[in-house]
Amino acid sequence: MRDHTSLRCWQVARTVTAGVFELSVHHWTPPAGAAFSQLQRSALSVQLNLAEGYTWRPGLRWQHHLRIAYGSAVETTDVLELLRDVKAAPIERLAALILESRRAQALVLALLKSARTQENGR
Repeated sequence: MRDHTSLRCWQVARTVTAGVFELSVHHWTPPAGAAFSQLQRSALSVQLNLAEGYTWRPGLRWQHHLRIAYGSAVETTDVLELLRDVKAAPIERLAALILESRRAQALVLALLKSARTQENGR
């Protein structure tokens, strides 16, 4: 039986979440503390909304969780870009996480579009 861990978007989101937590452990500072805290919440929200939403598929509740996951993925990317701009962590590590976060965004959006199409086709 497949579960949420079989979703490619969940796998990428999990990678981003793990990277964000590792980044926070090593580079958190008081001036950037709020950004790191928000980054942890938004990255975790992507992963967990995909996991919880998967239990409701197909249907509108699944789409609801996908919309939240997509918004959180956009937020995650935005905070990572802010941390890059203020040089709060190594640029190379942030660049890699930004790429993965954008990938998660694209995968979640594609899954949301697919879920909407399936719902409308019923």
